Order: sequence, then structure tokens, then C-alpha cells
Amino acid sequence: MDENYFENKLHELVKEIGEVPPSQKLKLETLAHQTNLYHKKLKKSVDNLQESLDYLRVSIKYLLFDLEATKRENAHLKTLIEGDQK
Repeated sequence: MDENYFENKLHELVKEIGEVPPSQKLKLETLAHQTNLYHKKLKKSVDNLQESLDYLRVSIKYLLFDLEATKRENAHLKTLIEGDQK
């Protein structure tokens, strides 16, 4: 769900709550406010998760690079050792 779409729908809901009888108005306003807070918390959690995934991707790329460099170094050292033994 798009952020703007959610905000627009929430504002529409708040306008419609204004037309509700006073006995139900407070309850609906409270629910709308809680929904907005939960949405913000959920958005923050998703953003944090995305940051963590990005960091994990970079870390994996670095580890793969390091692994390949280590393999090349080992192959080079192996050829040096084999050359000395002959």
C-alpha cells in the first residue's frame, strides 16, 4: 500500500468520523489515531528491515570477494612451495 494512499484514506475516515453521533465519535477517533500510530511503527520496522538486508547484502559481497582473494593467494603460495621443492 502506498504511503500517500494510506494517508488519504485515513483523512477521509477522520472526516467521516466527524459526521458520526458524539456517542461513537470518541471511540472511532481513538481507533483512527491508533491505526495511524501502528502504521508508522510498521513503516519504521520495514525501513529498519530494509537497512538490515542492505547491510547483509554488502557483507556477503565483501565475504565473497575476500574468499576469492584468499583462494588466489593460496593457489599462488602453493605454486611457490611446489617450485621450491623441485
